[in-house]
Parts: sequence; structure tokens; C-alpha cells
Amino acid sequence: MNFAEFAASRKSVRGFTKQPVTRETVDAIINAAKWAPSSYNTQTWKIHAVSGEVLDNIRKGNTENTLAGKPHVRDFPYKEDYEGVHRQRQIDVAVQLFDVMGIAREDKEKRMEWMMRGFRQFDAPVSLVLTYDKSLEPAGITQFGLGSLAYGIVLAAWDLGLGCVINGQGIMQSEVVHKYANIPDNEAIMICIALGYPDPDFPANTVRSTRADNEEFVTYHGF
Repeated sequence: MNFAEFAASRKSVRGFTKQPVTRETVDAIINAAKWAPSSYNTQTWKIHAVSGEVLDNIRKGNTENTLAGKPHVRDFPYKEDYEGVHRQRQIDVAVQLFDVMGIAREDKEKRMEWMMRGFRQFDAPVSLVLTYDKSLEPAGITQFGLGSLAYGIVLAAWDLGLGCVINGQGIMQSEVVHKYANIPDNEAIMICIALGYPDPDFPANTVRSTRADNEEFVTYHGF
């Protein structure tokens, strides 16, 4: 398979088997992903690989805070509400997911349970928490590098038969993640990635999001 086919074959995985992911497997994924582009080769990224009791404590803290109505807190400014075409794309994939999961629009209980899966990091056996040193702020270029690393991680995992989903909800209670993953206060949490072996019987894993045609976002100059 060439790279274009391989990249197009990848999809987000939101349901995982109970099969554990070994430290050696996580290390192999990171070894491949760390060759992602890095501005001036600065490699301004850090990864906290979390599993077992530590991850269970994060799930519990996220769940308790969210159900108690505690406001979302991230370590960097973030636009919570998308608008226009970006919002529509968000809605489109949500409709796909709710359809295959049998979640009706008016079913508040099931919709809440689906949302809480995100705060539980989709019950994945591993979470990779990506951080950077706050001394690097304003961190636009650093965050770009972390995005490159994240894409490397999801591709490297897919190559080894594992699945991932980039999980923003999992770090919306950042103090919980800092506490249980023992992440220093001088590190900003960028994102986490839920990682594990895909459950072939989980309906949401059949969903593949679409991508816009190049004409919608590419402008050619001088061709």
C-alpha cells in the first residue's frame, strides 16, 4: 500500500477491546512518530503515557467534575464553539456517529453517556498526554509541532493494528490530568490521544469522516 492509500485508510477509533497495550508497543509507536517535522529541530514536545490505575483515576476525576458541573479548564486559550462550515462538519460526523449508535436526538440519557465516554477517554487502555513547557509561550510554533507529532502517533499506531482518537474532552479538566499523571505545573497540556486495539463490534468504529475537496481550501499561485 502506498502512503496515500494508507493515510486514507486510517479512521478514528472510539471503541476498544480489553486487550492491554504493552509499554514496548507504545514505545515503538513513539519511536516512529518522533520523526515528525519539528521547527528548527527543536522537538519541543513531551509525552506522558498513561495506563492502569493512573488512567482510571483520571477517568474518575473527569467524570465527577463534569457531572458536578465544574467548568472546563484547559492550559491554553481555545475556541470552544465553531461556526459556519466548521460547525457543519462537526455536526455531520456527530450525525453519523449517533445514527450508527442508535442515539436519537431527543434521547438525552444516551447523548449524555456518549459525551461522558469522551471524558473517560473512550475507555481506552492507554492515553498519551501531549504537553509542552510553558516557557515556550506564546506557543504557536510549538503547538504546530505537537500537531505533527500527534498525526505521526495515529499513523504509527494504525500501522501496528491499533486505533486512536484525538481526545479533547479528556483534558478539559486539566487539573485532574496534572494531578494523577504527575504532570508538572510548568508544562501545558495540549491534547490527549486515546489508544488501543479497535473493537470490531463497536458500531461507531464503522464511521469514517469525510474530507473536503481540495478546491474548497487550496488556492494555487503561479501554476
